Amino acid sequence: MLWRHLSRRQLGGWKFSRQMPVGPFICDFLCRELRLIVEVDGGQHNGCAADLARTRYLQMQGFRVVRYWNNDISENLEGLLEHLRMIVEHAHSQPPPASGRGH
Repeated sequence: MLWRHLSRRQLGGWKFSRQMPVGPFICDFLCRELRLIVEVDGGQHNGCAADLARTRYLQMQGFRVVRYWNNDISENLEGLLEHLRMIVEHAHSQPPPASGRGH
C-alpha cells in the first residue's frame, strides 16, 4: 500500500526505489537523492537488536532511517504520509548527512 504512494515520484517529486541494497542490507524503500531509507516493520521487530545494529550501520553510511509499523500503514496511511512528507521536506532543506566513511 505504501509503495503506491512512493512510486512514480508521487511524494514531493522524489524518486523512491523499493527493495534496494545498501551494504549488506536490503532496504524497503530508498530515496538516494535525500539519503533517506523508509523501513516497514511488523511486530516481530519490536525492540529487535538486529534492527538497531542495522539502523546504526545505515546511519554510519550517511542515511536517515525512518521506521513505520505495518499497522500504521493499514490504519493511518494518510497520517503516515503526512509525517513522511514533513521528513522529506526537512531532508531536502538540510545538507546531506556526513558519511561515517570520512566523506
